[in-house]
Amino acid sequence: MTAFDRDYVMTIGGKSVSGDATIEVANPATGEAFAAAPDCTRAQLDDAVAAARAAFKTWRNTPIADRQAAVRKAADVLIANADDLARLFTREQGRPVDAAKQEILGAAQWLQAVAAMSPPVHVSEDSGAQYIETRYVPLGVVCAIAPWNFPVTLAMWKVAPALVAGNTMVLKPSPFTPLCTLKIGELFRDVFPPGVLNIISGGDDLGPWMTAHPGFAKISFTGSTATGKRVMESAAKDLKRVTLELGGNDAAIVMPDVDLDDVAQKIFFGAFFNTAQICVATKRLYVHEDVYDALRDRLAAIARSVKVGDGAEQGTVLGPVQNKRQFDRVMALMEDARKNNLTLLHGADVPEAGYFVPVTIVDNPPESARVVQEEAFGPILPMLKFKDVDDVIDRANASDYGLAGAVWSKDVNQAIEIARRIETGTVWVNQNLNLRPDTPFAGHKQSGFGVENGMEGLLEYMAPQAIYVART
Repeated sequence: MTAFDRDYVMTIGGKSVSGDATIEVANPATGEAFAAAPDCTRAQLDDAVAAARAAFKTWRNTPIADRQAAVRKAADVLIANADDLARLFTREQGRPVDAAKQEILGAAQWLQAVAAMSPPVHVSEDSGAQYIETRYVPLGVVCAIAPWNFPVTLAMWKVAPALVAGNTMVLKPSPFTPLCTLKIGELFRDVFPPGVLNIISGGDDLGPWMTAHPGFAKISFTGSTATGKRVMESAAKDLKRVTLELGGNDAAIVMPDVDLDDVAQKIFFGAFFNTAQICVATKRLYVHEDVYDALRDRLAAIARSVKVGDGAEQGTVLGPVQNKRQFDRVMALMEDARKNNLTLLHGADVPEAGYFVPVTIVDNPPESARVVQEEAFGPILPMLKFKDVDDVIDRANASDYGLAGAVWSKDVNQAIEIARRIETGTVWVNQNLNLRPDTPFAGHKQSGFGVENGMEGLLEYMAPQAIYVART
């Protein structure tokens, strides 16, 4: 047993802090609790905010080159501890170990990339009469709330720009996946000055306490649209700035000229990687009627060949649904599909214990079906026929969500034209799940508010300050 297997503590003001109470953390492959994380109290939250506010006075005035260097050092720490973190990640999140390690290393790459960014200074006049410049300044203490599906990556999406910008932070991981983040908090104590990055954990009460806390200048939240609306309502009371990365019911359009053997695997894993628990996964697959049957049969064959099981076992490709609450939601959609006599094509058998759902393709359901209209966030994919391009674009856009989409075609110019008509913040052509730290990521409609990544994402953690200097 290593330190990564026990003794989970919060980091507040650079120090280890235990909880008066704890929350159980379950292995989704078994459904059984294997660890406990601290359950932060209101007083401990106050301590974390106070520590961050005190640290902000110095951190905001620390040269940006030094802040960037610290974030790069944090990346080095993740890389050095990737193997241990990956094993812990699999136990709490469920994803196979190799894919878990990819997340840790990918999060490190994100830190490195954001550490290379510097906010611009705009000079709008430099004359004998006056000098006017607009620079960008940090906001203060950031409240960051990360989800359970990509707990490390999506936490670092917040940590990197917030700290490079000169803010300090209190970060809360999901109560379903707090352990890696708590360990990262310990590892980062030697990287950032005390109070710059505080990491706390807790149950369902902690998030609302944080979003209502008057000590925060900004909230960065990733999660469901329903919760995001409550976060925005809470933030409005004292005009906290918000960045919300929320749900999606992402549509992919497959044109009749595709090479099915070339794209089938890509389309499959664009829908089912991480057991389909990805906000930008393909969740509605529209396929031209000329190639519908052939692609359906290929996807069903892949589903039957893919091992679904405990991520710690050799050969596992897809793990369990991460938690019981989400498992029940996915199974409710599956049951609704059965009750409505929809055709379900199941993949390989799954273990009986734990939160496992067989990979399932729903064969050409009606648009009105719940499985089409609702974001499953689990391994159940509706596959729908289309004939007319204008009609399928309308169907793809007929959603309250607007996060991502994809177009598959050999005719790249036609695919780009279709992509430009899709009402989402990100659209892929002949690829999917490709996000970069230097490219803005934003949801349209009810999929989000604000921007993550790219220079636009960095500036979400800053405010413009215009300085006018008279010279005559």
